[in-house]
Amino acid sequence: MGRRAAELPIENRSTILSLRMPIFEYECGSCGATLSRVVLGSEKAEQPQCARCGSANLNRVMSAFAIHTSEASRLAAFDTRAPRDDTFYKDSRNVGLWAKKRAQEMGVSLGAKFDETVDAARSGSLIKDIPGND
Repeated sequence: MGRRAAELPIENRSTILSLRMPIFEYECGSCGATLSRVVLGSEKAEQPQCARCGSANLNRVMSAFAIHTSEASRLAAFDTRAPRDDTFYKDSRNVGLWAKKRAQEMGVSLGAKFDETVDAARSGSLIKDIPGND
């Protein structure tokens, strides 16, 4: 039988705990709501209910996931010629990305001041620094 999480070194505990506490996502067949639920081993037999309407008509769905990419890998994969939709411009991580990539393609350095300005724009502090935008 496996060791208990408390008996393991600190760096291994979170791995074991995450294996014992999976997060399942469900879509309600009655109201269409999507909900997430941590399901412990002893709760797997229990039928969850919708938090919005109380229905037990839930279907498990594929969970969304995210992939962390570095600025360098995003810049390397960025195509300056590709068309962009509105969602691209709503993501603050994309501020300055086109200019950085284009400068890289042309062999030009935009300098440290440009990087500082991009970082300020991404954090929202650039707008706050403009008088009247408190």
